[in-house]
Amino acid sequence: MSPCRRLLSCLMLVVGLVSGASSRQALAAGFDITVLGARGGLEDGNLSAYMIHPIGDPRAILCDAGTVLHGLQVADQRGALDDTRLPADATETRPGFVLHHGIAAYLISHAHLDHVAGLVLVSPDDSAKSIYALPSVTTVLSRDLFNGAVWPNNGDIGTPPRLGLYHYQDLAAGQPVTLAHTGLRVTAFPLSHGSVESTAFLLQSGTDAMLYFGDTGADAVEHGTRLQAIWQAVAPLVRAHRLRGIVIECSYDDTRPDSQLWGHLSPRWLLRELTALQDAAHTPLRGMPVLVAHIKPSLRRDADPLSVIPAELREGNRDLGVNFIVPEQGMRLQWR
Repeated sequence: MSPCRRLLSCLMLVVGLVSGASSRQALAAGFDITVLGARGGLEDGNLSAYMIHPIGDPRAILCDAGTVLHGLQVADQRGALDDTRLPADATETRPGFVLHHGIAAYLISHAHLDHVAGLVLVSPDDSAKSIYALPSVTTVLSRDLFNGAVWPNNGDIGTPPRLGLYHYQDLAAGQPVTLAHTGLRVTAFPLSHGSVESTAFLLQSGTDAMLYFGDTGADAVEHGTRLQAIWQAVAPLVRAHRLRGIVIECSYDDTRPDSQLWGHLSPRWLLRELTALQDAAHTPLRGMPVLVAHIKPSLRRDADPLSVIPAELREGNRDLGVNFIVPEQGMRLQWR
C-alpha cells in the first residue's frame, strides 16, 4: 500500500471511530433502568438490584446486587431483555449473555446481605468485573464475605488464595470517577444507615444525571447532614433540569416509630427529604420520577406495605407533585 493510501486508510479509521463515539453519545440521552430486584429485607429472590445504562448504549452497571441471576431471568421472561441480540454462535442464555457481556461493573452501596447476596451467589459463573464502592464497603466484602471461609475469595485483595475475578475499586466521597467499559461517571456520597455507612451514587452520562440511594435514614432521625449535603450537591442539576430521576428507599410505613426505623425512611421522612431537595434547588420537583425502592414485605395479615406505603406517599405528595413509581421485578424504565 502506498504512503498516501495508508494515510487515507488511517484517517478513515479515525473518522469512523470518532463518528461511532459521537453517534453513541448522541443516542445516550437519559437512562435505561431494569429492575432485577425491587424489595428490601425478607423476600429472597427479589432484593435490591438495578441495572442501569445510558439510553442507546448497552454497557450497563448494576447498582447493588441483592438479586442477580434470578432477576435477569425474570427480566427476560417479561421482555425487558428483548433488544439484547445474541451472536449466532452464542452458547449462553440471554440472561447469561447479559451477565457476562452486558453488565460491566457493580456499584455496591453497602455490604448488607440484601444488597450483595446475588453477587456472592452468581460469582462462580460471573465474568471479570470491577466492584466500585466506598472503602468501608470493600473492606467488609473482602474481609467478611469473599474471605475463603464464607465464600471463595473471588476478589483481588484479602485472604489468599485470591482468585482475582473481581477488582475492588475504592471510591473517594465526592470525587467523580469514570466507570471503565461504560458510558457512565459516578460520584459517591456517604449515607447514614444506622450504625453502617451506606452510599448514594450520582450517575452521569454526558449532561444527564440520576441519583441512586442505598439504604438511608433521614437526617433528623440519624442526627446528621449527609442527605442535606447531597441535596446541595445536586441542586444545580435540578435547576438545569438535568436530574432525570431518583431511586430512593422507603422501607416502612408511617406507623413505624422513628426509634425502630433502623436507618431507613418512611413516607413522611421521604417526603420531608424531597422537600429539602426542592428547597435547596429553589426549583419545583413536580413531575420528577422517584422510584420507591426497598419496600420491606410484612408477615402481618392486617396491612400490606405495598398498598399502604404508596397510599401514604400519594397523600403527602399533593404539593410536591413528584412521580412516585413502585418498582416490580423485571420492570424496565427509561428516564429522558
